[in-house]
Amino acid sequence: MVQYTLAQSPEVILTVPGKDSSKARDKAMDQLLELMESGELPTDLSDGFSPQQFIEVKEPKPVTTDDEDAVTQAVQVLSNLANLKLKVQSSRAEAMKVRAQVDTLFTDEAVDEAELERMKEGFKVLKAFAQSNLRYREARTQAEEARAVLDKALSSADSSPTTNGTSKASK
Repeated sequence: MVQYTLAQSPEVILTVPGKDSSKARDKAMDQLLELMESGELPTDLSDGFSPQQFIEVKEPKPVTTDDEDAVTQAVQVLSNLANLKLKVQSSRAEAMKVRAQVDTLFTDEAVDEAELERMKEGFKVLKAFAQSNLRYREARTQAEEARAVLDKALSSADSSPTTNGTSKASK
């Protein structure tokens, strides 16, 4: 659907199916002629009017405020933190087993080839865990700010933010 109006009568909106095109403008012109013939057009177009003079009416895009953008970003940061925490928790146990095996590399004990191959495979898990853990720690720092943004957005003007059901003022 496309909507048109006239510079002489911006309150008149003509809606036609399709996109803005010469065909759509011709259909809007037909509607305009019907309005003129029925006397419903509040404007005199005695100087003439062509389809090219229609003004396309575009729906205004919703305007988001900086605060709304900050809340959206804060939620994304917290979601990322949750994903990283899940990843760290799920790989921690296996990574710690591999880490314990690393110490055997520094001893004079003999280690069979199969054990060394399992260790090498385990290093991938250890590396993934260590990287995720570093990203998680960094994300926690960012998430503190995100939590503050959300707390500010969730608190009403007439009450202070609450923690576990008690206001900060009563602590």
